[in-house]
Amino acid sequence: MPRLADRRATPLDGVDVLLADLDGVVYAGPNAIPYAVESINRAQQTVRVGYLTNNASRTDAVVASQLTDLGLRVAPQDIVTSPQAAVVLLRGLVPAGSRILVVGGDGLVDEVQKAGFVVTRSADDGPSAVVQGFAPEVGWTQLAEAAFALQARPGQEELPWVATNTDWTIPQARGVAPGNGTLVSAVHTAVGRLPIVAGKPERAIFDAAAARFGAGSPLVVGDRLDTDILGANGAGMLSALVMTGIDRAKQVLAAAADSRPRYLLGDLRELFEPYPEPVTRTERRSGDTVVTAGGAVVRVHESTVRLVTAGDRAIDSLRAGAAAIWGTGSPIYALEVDPGLYSES
Repeated sequence: MPRLADRRATPLDGVDVLLADLDGVVYAGPNAIPYAVESINRAQQTVRVGYLTNNASRTDAVVASQLTDLGLRVAPQDIVTSPQAAVVLLRGLVPAGSRILVVGGDGLVDEVQKAGFVVTRSADDGPSAVVQGFAPEVGWTQLAEAAFALQARPGQEELPWVATNTDWTIPQARGVAPGNGTLVSAVHTAVGRLPIVAGKPERAIFDAAAARFGAGSPLVVGDRLDTDILGANGAGMLSALVMTGIDRAKQVLAAAADSRPRYLLGDLRELFEPYPEPVTRTERRSGDTVVTAGGAVVRVHESTVRLVTAGDRAIDSLRAGAAAIWGTGSPIYALEVDPGLYSES
């Protein structure tokens, strides 16, 4: 279970393995996220660092090469991919050496072949299962082949269908683009059923990482509540959301209980800073709840959540605001929330 950190502790205190997401945490497209490379290199001096990615389009060796080019010290075995988790699932669904219809790119093909399966791109080849992952070149033709293979036929059992992940979006240098979830949804619409999912937020990828790195007290750092944080929490791992990728303040304030991170970070430099734990008190005279974090102060009066003092850093306002809203036990749509808590400016 996630530990309770001392008030003066940093997010890395007591951690033996740092598991970092890639898109939105380390890089966006070809470019490094500000402060990410130097922060991870610093962390690597005291803890093991591994990388978790739902992106199935590239091999672990290619990913490691990109990270090395950015200035990180990385080997292919430091990368845990959703195709690797998908292959684990396939081994439990079909016999060794089976023919697998692959929808995706080199990263997925490479893992399927390394596992001893035969790759096909055509439903006419009689595949024993379908595995689907993201690649920029995936289009209608590949999606149609998956649908043809997965359609129910009288007297035949349904073919197993494994998706590497179902991320709806993927951050790119030019902005946010559709992710594998949109492609899986297209096949789902055609065949009327859902796949087994291997990557985040499912446990398979987290369990694979813990086993590979011998993690006893890992910290997962991600930029998405619905994959990185939900998955880490479900796997019993500490979680930190860094505000450099997909999810922003509005999503944090509205986060469901199972998707709330242990830590909120403006950028990865804050892994090494004493974490300003939100402190909550109830005023005796007014009955209002007051939450402080760093220099930020947030007050809850009945259904109104107000930012009283912004403090020196926007992340402290978010920390205080999130603790205040989460502590009410009410859905965010039932509250009147000060725009200063989620303004991007």
